[in-house]
Amino acid sequence: MFSLTLKALPINRKDAKMPDTLYKYAIIGTGIPHEHPGPKGYGMANTHWPAFNSTGKVELVAIADIIPEHSASFLQRHGQQAREYSDYETLLQRENVDIVSICTWPHLHASISIACAKAGVKVIHCEKPMAITWDEAKAMKQAAEEAGALMSFGHQRRLIRLFQHVRALIESGSIGTLVQIEAHCPNLYDWGSHWLDMLQYYNGDSDVDWVMGQVESNTETRIFGALHENQGLLVYRWKNGVTGILLTGAKSSIGCIHRIIGTEGIIEVLTERKYRIFDRKGHNGDEVEVPQGDQSDHQLSAADVIRQLDEPGYVSTLNISNAIKATELYFAAYYSSMHRGRIDLPLEYGGNALISMFDSGEIGPNRKNLEGVIG
Repeated sequence: MFSLTLKALPINRKDAKMPDTLYKYAIIGTGIPHEHPGPKGYGMANTHWPAFNSTGKVELVAIADIIPEHSASFLQRHGQQAREYSDYETLLQRENVDIVSICTWPHLHASISIACAKAGVKVIHCEKPMAITWDEAKAMKQAAEEAGALMSFGHQRRLIRLFQHVRALIESGSIGTLVQIEAHCPNLYDWGSHWLDMLQYYNGDSDVDWVMGQVESNTETRIFGALHENQGLLVYRWKNGVTGILLTGAKSSIGCIHRIIGTEGIIEVLTERKYRIFDRKGHNGDEVEVPQGDQSDHQLSAADVIRQLDEPGYVSTLNISNAIKATELYFAAYYSSMHRGRIDLPLEYGGNALISMFDSGEIGPNRKNLEGVIG
């Protein structure tokens, strides 16, 4: 059993004194309650608000949704009162808010985030994935930097205690020098944005040197309106020499959710609460449980984001500089598949090659006969 000390995170104490002034908080895109089936019914605002509210440091002053019934349902569900808007532009014009949560579908993330930055919002917390194209993702980062806004994304798994424990094991040298990190998940873009961010986290958010990817789609698969591959393979190399591998789609399991390979041992992450370690120091793969504690990863991420306002100079682990590294990987994987070759980073292609291949008939249900194209 390992005993490691993790870095202290902001704790929301129920008996803590309420601040004299609450930060003004708004939500763009309330969606509909979770009891509605399918991705259309997964309104992330219903997760954001309880998490931010749990800090005791925000006041919900405004919400925006293009469907008024969604806004009304949201307020009733959470027992809140706030000014309601049918468009985010009017909200930003009329409200002087400190923090905005963006919980819309991905194709709107870039335009809304950029508008928030230009409107002077101090903290912009956006759902993942970042954007539909690589150019949009870069524009979001540029807008935040030019406005001095603190932009972060919903990669809250960085605040899961087990993942923090595993990173501490890696940094302590428990498995020697890091060699390779592997993972699998349903897709590169939606779920993959989490796992690619986690692999970055395990490797100290190091820069990536090159990427090779291959994707295949036999159907038109969309999640929150965004196109996804049915199956994919991403292999990449960090500049520090570590190799990353992500498999997606059917039958892509590697026997655990993450596998971290070092020169002296292997860590297998089994769930978000359990891992096992094999090494040369007598640890033979017994399962180790790391409880999350009394605060969820969403609650801890909200506290981490707000901490940037409490402590000027502090930068959230969910910041855009970390998020954009994972984002570049899946856009590079798509482009590598279209380009049929290795892609050295930084990625110059600014579009979304998955969409380009789908529209051209290279992949998808309307796939053209490409026999003889490659020879």
